[in-house]
Amino acid sequence: MWRQDVRKENYYSRLDRFLRRNLPEVPLSAIYKFIRKGKVYVNGKRVRDQAFRLSEGDVVEIRYVDVERFKRRKENSLEPQKMDLEIIYEDNRILALNKPPGIALHPGRNIHVATLIEGLLHYGSERGFEPHLVHRLDLNTSGVLVVAKDKEAARILTEMFKMRLIKKEYLALVRGELSGSGKIEKPLDGQEAVTDYEVVESKAGVSYVRVRIETGRKHQIRRHFSLIGHHVVGDNKYGEKVFNREFARRYGLRRQFLHCHRVEFRHPFEEKDLTFEAPLSEDLRAVLERIGIGR
Repeated sequence: MWRQDVRKENYYSRLDRFLRRNLPEVPLSAIYKFIRKGKVYVNGKRVRDQAFRLSEGDVVEIRYVDVERFKRRKENSLEPQKMDLEIIYEDNRILALNKPPGIALHPGRNIHVATLIEGLLHYGSERGFEPHLVHRLDLNTSGVLVVAKDKEAARILTEMFKMRLIKKEYLALVRGELSGSGKIEKPLDGQEAVTDYEVVESKAGVSYVRVRIETGRKHQIRRHFSLIGHHVVGDNKYGEKVFNREFARRYGLRRQFLHCHRVEFRHPFEEKDLTFEAPLSEDLRAVLERIGIGR
């Protein structure tokens, strides 16, 4: 049960405004639902009128509901969370892991579950380092993610990405049957953007492609393939929802078919080359098998 006395410092005459002020982390829709469902009491009596007038000294209660469950996490707030991480590589400065689909990198709007950085914070707290993300993968993109283990490593790796010293290769399924290889050179947000691709196999109205990006613009692969009329299958932001819905029904795809397969670069602190690979995730392999690609 939640309880709050009406005092001079927290006073609002209307019940709904009082609750909004004293429960800033609870969505407004939930507050009105509490009132409408008869969960709110003033001085022991149920009140369903959101405009009910309060007076100093009144006692407001929300009964028969766990208010904590409705509290929003503050955007960008970070809380270490224990999480199973598939570590590909780790040394004293760099870590690489295979990011699963459906998990966000950072907390944000409409993100109400643990995020990858929070899992890394927990992992780092147990091993004595502070993780720093140096590039991004979308919520529903899986594959290799490189993490710095200190600020200096983060600064250098971020600069290496900007200078195009780190090579990234993706695997994607795009609409339409392509052949051979190609280069997409179309500016994004007023900046140069270059995407190279090589077709592995085409079948059933789609093409399985290897993709290398020479630049790192936001949603570059998804946007570039959409611009040439071959959107990434399952991408409802830049693609075609009707096609994606029918494809999902036939082949069981539940997200965009995009996976960061390989990342390569020279170790910034040691004399060695690094290559990190993450095999295609099980859900995407199953889709290829149903289509008959790779048999």
